[in-house]
Amino acid sequence: MLEELQVLAGVAVPSVITAENGTVFRENLLFTHRGLSGPAVLQISSYWQPGEFVSINLLPDVDLETFLNEQRNAHPNQSLKNTLAVHLPKRLVERLQQLGQIPDVSLKQLNVRDQQTLISTLTDWRVQPNGTEGYRTAEVTLGGVDTNELSSRTMSSKRAKCLGCTSSAK
Repeated sequence: MLEELQVLAGVAVPSVITAENGTVFRENLLFTHRGLSGPAVLQISSYWQPGEFVSINLLPDVDLETFLNEQRNAHPNQSLKNTLAVHLPKRLVERLQQLGQIPDVSLKQLNVRDQQTLISTLTDWRVQPNGTEGYRTAEVTLGGVDTNELSSRTMSSKRAKCLGCTSSAK
């Protein structure tokens, strides 16, 4: 299914991602033209092993069953798509609906079986990565440079004049 999500390149969502060994990260997940990325994926890639699955919760701050039941009582004729778009990017919801992962129904038409399948899809999305980009495109995601060691005018190192820094500085 990841190939069908390439059209979502640039969409980011808060997530909780879990490796089979139980390691969990709560970070943003980013859809890209090459697959999944973002802080959550970069973090979990150190703990994932080839052949294993990872579990992704796209709604880590929502009790989806309670939310759907409350919305069904308050707005029974509202579309499921519009209801989910309260907590997920609309482009993601629309694409998942096009792929048959989200039923095209109103809340009152959403039956118990389909609701449980939907909850599983959005809160326990099982993905088997086919690999990582490897060291060729690896990035440093932890650490930094002491800004007191940089020239504020040139961003070059005060200790090694030929060394300059780019990116964000805190």
